[in-house]
Amino acid sequence: MPAPAHAFLPTMLDFSLFVEPFVHAFSCDQFVLPLPTGHRFPMQKYARLREAVRALPGIELTEPRPASRDELALVHDGAYIERVFLGTLSSGEAREIGFPWSEAMVERACRSVGATIAAARMAQKEGIAVNLAGGTHHALSERGSGFCVFNDVAVAIRVLQREALIGAALIVDLDVHQGNGSARIFSDDASVFTLSLHAEKNFPFRKEKSDLDIGLPDGAGDARYLDALDEALALLPPGFSPDMVFFLAGADPHENDRLGRLKLTAAGLKERDRKVFDFAHARGLPLVVTMAGGYGRDLDITVALHRQTVEAALAWQPHIAAAIAARRSQGNPAQAA
Repeated sequence: MPAPAHAFLPTMLDFSLFVEPFVHAFSCDQFVLPLPTGHRFPMQKYARLREAVRALPGIELTEPRPASRDELALVHDGAYIERVFLGTLSSGEAREIGFPWSEAMVERACRSVGATIAAARMAQKEGIAVNLAGGTHHALSERGSGFCVFNDVAVAIRVLQREALIGAALIVDLDVHQGNGSARIFSDDASVFTLSLHAEKNFPFRKEKSDLDIGLPDGAGDARYLDALDEALALLPPGFSPDMVFFLAGADPHENDRLGRLKLTAAGLKERDRKVFDFAHARGLPLVVTMAGGYGRDLDITVALHRQTVEAALAWQPHIAAAIAARRSQGNPAQAA
């Protein structure tokens, strides 16, 4: 009788303890960003999302530590970091970020980055981990933009590379807006492949060049979007072998979203998520999931869409964990933790 899949998992991964799906979800919603009345950033969705996933069997909610200045400096300009921490951003810089400065803003931004760092480390051990915020892909090395102070995925990649936990990484950015910050940060770095599938006529209006950009027209809908995603995942360079996938699972391509115009249904987004999880599973790659954007006219719908992604992470976790273990058991050094 063949041994169960988890029997082949290295003990340092602790996979043998997992019979049921188990996913760490890092939440920093208790660090509230104070915003003026009527601000369009949906701060309240994060606490509601935590409550929505709390009861899911197998979810372990964890508060992340904040990213340190040293970690932020692996990606961001030191002078910019200093201005953020001291509250000396110019009016133009603050306006481009879109948040009024406060110490709470700084704490929240650092916690969000810390959550993606923690999720990346946990994904190495468990196959999948989730940041219930994050996906701040508009932040460039020298400035923030579009509700993004620091670029959480970029910092997490650099931290894990510094610690020799990964060599190469793939960013699958499926927020409705192009990941311009990530594209610029990694523009000359062959160790990180940036894929962005977004609304072509949406923010940012001056796009950066990702390794692979697919811009879709307004109102694209499920079928065209999912065909484009299949095309994008098939176009990765044959010689590129990532050690981890970072998935920006934005809810903003949905038809209910105020800032997105791609008109996907909930079923379409569910199928989108399945394709990304299946991609990681087929290649035995750890997967880090961030929520990215979601600005629904009905916040209940946005929260339900994010929860749908977390539910998919739970369903796929044992399968991806087993695939990673099988790959590592074959002696692939790039996948060794």
